[in-house]
Amino acid sequence: FSSFQILRFKIMIIGFDGKRIVRNNTGLGNYCRTLINDMIRCNDKDKKLLIYCPDKGRDELRKQIIESENSDFVYPNKKRGKIYKGLWRTKKIVKQLLDDNVDIYHGLSGELPLGLKDSGIKGIVTIHDLIFLRHPEYYHWFDRKIYTWKFHQTLRQADHIIAISECTKRDILEFGDFNPEKISVIYQSCNPRFAEIPSREDICNTIEQYKLPERYLLNVGTIEERKNLMLAVRALTKLPEEIHLVAVGRQTRYAEKVRKEAETLGVSHRLHLLSGVSDNELNVIYKNAELFVYPSRYEGFGIPIIEAIFSGLAVVASTGSCLEEAGGPHCLYVNPDDYEEMAKAVAQLICDKEDRRRRIELSMEYVHKFKGSNLAAQVFDIYKELL
Repeated sequence: FSSFQILRFKIMIIGFDGKRIVRNNTGLGNYCRTLINDMIRCNDKDKKLLIYCPDKGRDELRKQIIESENSDFVYPNKKRGKIYKGLWRTKKIVKQLLDDNVDIYHGLSGELPLGLKDSGIKGIVTIHDLIFLRHPEYYHWFDRKIYTWKFHQTLRQADHIIAISECTKRDILEFGDFNPEKISVIYQSCNPRFAEIPSREDICNTIEQYKLPERYLLNVGTIEERKNLMLAVRALTKLPEEIHLVAVGRQTRYAEKVRKEAETLGVSHRLHLLSGVSDNELNVIYKNAELFVYPSRYEGFGIPIIEAIFSGLAVVASTGSCLEEAGGPHCLYVNPDDYEEMAKAVAQLICDKEDRRRRIELSMEYVHKFKGSNLAAQVFDIYKELL
């Protein structure tokens, strides 16, 4: 980086934890890739973005990052096994950051390396949620111990925290010891693909591939207990026979419980659990849905709600966490334990098309605050303040 060192007084060099970018194709990975791409689109020539990854990961994920003269991937100087990669990301990366003259290191997924503070490099971390502390019943005890240790270590290394919702900020202050004036709430941005109209070919191929029903409610996210898909399945029993439920996401053991419940209730023919869906296919599935339902008991933010609204869908979500922040006042929110209330909200939007149209229109206005360039600019402002 000698050319950049010569222009050191002009260029801000920012390092990013890129592990999720190249390995994770869902929530955290999508957040990281979307934010980096939003920053690249800002075309800010006085900043160099270095994405530090323990390895090259998955080609299809790495290639989603826009190619730019102002950004680059960086890997460990020494190529060793899995244990070294973990140690490099946890601690040894700091020496490499110093060698690369990094000014700020941004942990995009809730972690910062040990020793960062002592190095003089400014540390900023995005914390998405503290569900492992708020709802420990959803986690194995050993995982809780590890996540809790990492959380408190990260607080010691951080000069500033980005919380992705007011809900997450409240949790940080309740479970951690950190100056609230050094916590900024900056929401997640939505991948711009969800505002795009899919091609006729993509529509036909996706409908045929997944045998999509003509009318369906849509849910997107890992099919796990916390996401509470069971509520939507039970709500089907109170809705017209032609209304189906399509759920897209990685399946855990909870998915089998959902299937058994659907069989018991006699609605298994109306339940469609999909996984391994591509980005283009997901865009089609959003666009062809009638409504979006998100009955999750607790979230750090709930980006699928934003994706649904950008896709032109009305939303029924649950109360109890941050989903009202994500969806805004024109979505409908129900008790996560009351399937009849969910069915009633869905029926209201199905039957009253004018009310649904109005809610979609107002929700679209609300989610403009989550546009990528706006949020990237907010993050850049924090970088400048830190320096």
